[in-house]
Amino acid sequence: MTPSHMTRVTCAALVAATATLAYAADATNPPVKARQEAMEKIGENMKTISDMAKGDRAFDAAAASAAAAAIAETAGTAPALFETQADDPESTAKPAIWQDFGSFTEKAGALKAAAAAADMGSLDALKASMMEIGKTCKSCHDDFREKT
Repeated sequence: MTPSHMTRVTCAALVAATATLAYAADATNPPVKARQEAMEKIGENMKTISDMAKGDRAFDAAAASAAAAAIAETAGTAPALFETQADDPESTAKPAIWQDFGSFTEKAGALKAAAAAADMGSLDALKASMMEIGKTCKSCHDDFREKT
């Protein structure tokens, strides 16, 4: 397998994982709904980046940079959105968030940092940055989000 092919396969795997992490913001509990809407915003912006990486959307450095900036901004709000331990039948938040809020906050910070540092100046740079952003998303979801 060539390095280029491995990159495409890895990107495709991250894109597939990102797609499965989408949220249906249909909770009725206001704090839970606000969290879901924020996570949906991150997912939508990640999709913009991943669609470019897959070639489903033309590469646009400005749009990719805007998407990364939106991810960073939203990730920065995540800890405040989760301070209240609220529940809803539509919530996929694990109780572990509040049992280890420090780790949750660190992981949100890692996402913010990865997105803020993302280089979207070329398609290859976008792919590398997407991998880093995707790893931080997955790390948090592995620990703090129920599988759906």
